[in-house]
Amino acid sequence: MNGLERTLEFLAGKPVDRPPVHPILMRWAARHAGVKYRDFCLDPAAKTAAAIRCAEDFGFDWVTVMSDPWVEASAFGIQLDYPEDNLPIDTGGHLPDVETAATLQPYRPLDHRRCVNRIEEIRMFKKHVGATHFIVGWVEGPVAEYADLRGVSEAAMDFLDAPDACHLAIDVIVESALEFITLQIEAGAHCIGIGDAFCSQIGPRLYRDLAWRGEKRMVEHIHRLGAIAKLHICGNTAPILHDMIATGADIIDVDHLVPDMAVFASDLAPTQVLSGKADPAGILRHGTPEQIIETVRAHHAEGRGRVIVSPGCEVPPDAPDANLRALVNAAWSVLNPDDP
Repeated sequence: MNGLERTLEFLAGKPVDRPPVHPILMRWAARHAGVKYRDFCLDPAAKTAAAIRCAEDFGFDWVTVMSDPWVEASAFGIQLDYPEDNLPIDTGGHLPDVETAATLQPYRPLDHRRCVNRIEEIRMFKKHVGATHFIVGWVEGPVAEYADLRGVSEAAMDFLDAPDACHLAIDVIVESALEFITLQIEAGAHCIGIGDAFCSQIGPRLYRDLAWRGEKRMVEHIHRLGAIAKLHICGNTAPILHDMIATGADIIDVDHLVPDMAVFASDLAPTQVLSGKADPAGILRHGTPEQIIETVRAHHAEGRGRVIVSPGCEVPPDAPDANLRALVNAAWSVLNPDDP
């Protein structure tokens, strides 16, 4: 059973040989493949080669286009610097005030380099591993994108002081994302991830008011196009996890800060699963392979078996190779608990 078959069967609630393993690899993938991070962000051939190498070297079941949250922001006008071997740096171009945000105009993905790069990355994945690995495209969620465009502190104040203006901007963000989603699915993505990380910082009321409707529109659009939807919000999402599941996303990421997945597992529809929730730093970086296997087994039981094996967020770039191999070993062990 290959990674694509395993993931699709697992999502459908059918028997599999082991749960899928979907670690979030960005800087770690570049390091493992010997790729400078500027190239990982800006060169589709470099990123896809690195992701495929990681999947093949370690037995992971997916490949993704993830590298940084600035693809759509750059299309909206955010200015970026790309150090040779570090994360992109936001250098300007923010919306200066909430009144300007309310007049935000949509972008056209095919007019912007990084959007075109992402579509090309998916085409490359489809060509090389489209029949064997689960290919995941990506868009930013409405609240996360607004925070990118205004700045985190400014966005937080806008959400409290001018929610109507925020809604106008968020509607444009979502409309632009729908076009970008379509292009990624047409290029060959099996799944689109929606990253809305800032939502864990705004509380349940603002999440429902500002983010949930837009996320649900994205999920429904993905489903209409015949693809799978993944929702990623890192941090302690326990106060909003019921609502995250209610978006209808097929895969709902759960970070290690969520105390217990068991209370949410009963919310899942038959074709929904959780993904997580190993601690990226505490376990993947500083733990032992034995601790990782124990952790994954515990999370499998906590989520009633409906859990993709993954850390709750990005694997740190200096996590030991042995700990990434342990994720796959742990996935095999959850269905064979008597094996070491």
